Amino acid sequence: MSDEKPPCGIYVTTAAIGNVPAGRLVYFHNHGEPGPGIYLPSSWKGNRARFEARGHLLPTPDAVSHLEKLPREGFYRVREPFYCCEEHCRRFEAESLVQLGYDGTGAAILFTPQWVDGQLAVPDRGTRIERDRVRSMTALTVAVVDTPVHEDGAEQVLLH
Repeated sequence: MSDEKPPCGIYVTTAAIGNVPAGRLVYFHNHGEPGPGIYLPSSWKGNRARFEARGHLLPTPDAVSHLEKLPREGFYRVREPFYCCEEHCRRFEAESLVQLGYDGTGAAILFTPQWVDGQLAVPDRGTRIERDRVRSMTALTVAVVDTPVHEDGAEQVLLH
């Protein structure tokens, strides 16, 4: 395997990595001492995962093959209408503003902001969507204030 590591960001484990089981949301940090590692969510704030301060070192360099990259958390514009799932439980309309987040298993959740009493409010409950539905959305750029940003300049805002 090449020494090329995937970029830092959020992933879901597709197989166990050390003592972290398959099907877990993780933050992968591709550099640092003593080496690359994964961090489990410790809490959520504003529908975004915050990750534990101490991670789990990758047992082998090949362990990165068990990480599936996830679209970044944050606000998106719905480009084309879509349903949450094959059962058509919930339709998301074009030009809607939504927030993408994940649960501890890496399942995608959409939160629909609402205009409430003159302010934009984002609910703390959302709708699970099939991950492939994200292709119908475009990530938006939102100003970041008083939130740590990854030191290597990556666009991902760190919440760990």
